[in-house]
Amino acid sequence: MPDQTHVLAIDQGTTSTRAVLFDAGLRIAAVAQQELPQHYPASGWVEHEPEDLWRTTVATCRDAIARAGLAPSAIAGVGIANQRETTLVWERASGRAIHRAIVWQDRRTADICRSLREAGHEAAIGRATGLLLDPYFSGTKLKWLLDHVEGARARAQRGELLFGTVDSYLIWRLTGGAAHVTDATNAARTLLYDINAGAWSADICRLLDIPMAMLPEVRDCAADFGTTASELFGRPLPILGVAGDQQAATLGQACFRPGMVKSTYGTGCFALLNTGATPVVSKNRLLTTIAYQLDGQPTYALEGSIFVAGAVVQWLRDGLKIIDDAGETQALAEQADRSQGVVIVPAFTGLGAPYWDAECRGAIFGLTRNSGPAELSRAALESVGFQTRDLLEAMRADWTEAGAAPVLRVDGGMSASDWTMQFLADIIGAPVDRPKVLETTALGAAWLAGMRAGVYPDQAAFAKDWALDRRFEPELGADERDRRYAAWKDAVRRTLSR
Repeated sequence: MPDQTHVLAIDQGTTSTRAVLFDAGLRIAAVAQQELPQHYPASGWVEHEPEDLWRTTVATCRDAIARAGLAPSAIAGVGIANQRETTLVWERASGRAIHRAIVWQDRRTADICRSLREAGHEAAIGRATGLLLDPYFSGTKLKWLLDHVEGARARAQRGELLFGTVDSYLIWRLTGGAAHVTDATNAARTLLYDINAGAWSADICRLLDIPMAMLPEVRDCAADFGTTASELFGRPLPILGVAGDQQAATLGQACFRPGMVKSTYGTGCFALLNTGATPVVSKNRLLTTIAYQLDGQPTYALEGSIFVAGAVVQWLRDGLKIIDDAGETQALAEQADRSQGVVIVPAFTGLGAPYWDAECRGAIFGLTRNSGPAELSRAALESVGFQTRDLLEAMRADWTEAGAAPVLRVDGGMSASDWTMQFLADIIGAPVDRPKVLETTALGAAWLAGMRAGVYPDQAAFAKDWALDRRFEPELGADERDRRYAAWKDAVRRTLSR
């Protein structure tokens, strides 16, 4: 239909849900956002109420459509990007979840992972999934739910319960239970999907005692994922694109060529290096994953995951209460006494790549009597740059074709901070490119759906339209860069639990 010129992107994240409407020129027409409560029932546990995921999704979509003043007939399709690994189980008959969603940050399955590792299963699981045995991923979370919710495993074996990551859960609800589906990028983060065979692994499901009837059907990132119920948005809307948030950001950054790297700074930080049609096995504890899958062909990536990026600023605000707003950190960092050398290792829920230490916890080094909010703010922002360098060092060691200093494309909330991005360029010793469109996660989801609907261009034309806002060139000398990084590595060594 000629009037279908807009695409609705749902960006369901860890701390908020956003709906973004894009017009025919991939320009933002309207944005709506609602914060999402998190629940911490025990140390290291993180949960969401499933109804909050659903409620904020519907509300923000309706709000964005209203703000744009659009008739539903103007929307060609819906794209979904979602927080990955977060695990839900719900009733097939009612759609009601049997437990709160267990969030990707949750560490309650550390003992399960340790037992599997000690039993010698990590290598086989890694070969199939490209992942490590860590509580981060969905598989052991699902096992925990089946083990701890009364009657869950028996009900799952009878076909009464369904499993999904957030995309699957939302699609089930959006379609009124008509579609139990996911895409290859989300499937690849579950610890249950063989990324080489392109199928769920019966061996891993058997090992974790997970009935395979619970698992959703896996499709390309641009595909038919069902149609929204007509009463939700005024008319049925086709869901045509799905990708995990970091893969969606990779698409939104147009990282289509092998060797291109993007890093997204949200609650956590996630760097993906496109390695092309062949999966690269990491020797440095990075993840091998699917960057995107189109027309049945997966494109692979090496990924490094940092659990705490923007969350360290939230900690300054909500935990220490030394700032009232995240935006204050840049001015404080500029005022800090650089001679103090305060280092924060923000291992609030353990450390991700390349350390993968679920047991270590955060630490601060180099405090003096004169250390205050300015020094802590500077150290918090610098921790994001140090952790990014950890990832890039590992990527270069794993895939020499990446070169010594790739240009890093950045996005996410923290990328708006000029100070943080300049320090990032300084500490990695490479240019950092910030795009004009910072909503790259939503943009990637929208592009998938719009391309499928015939509204948006193919990869080549989309990549050509990528626009630079600012390039940050490294200004720090090599000796000082290496000295600062060595201090960080020493602080991490002191923090690790093993």
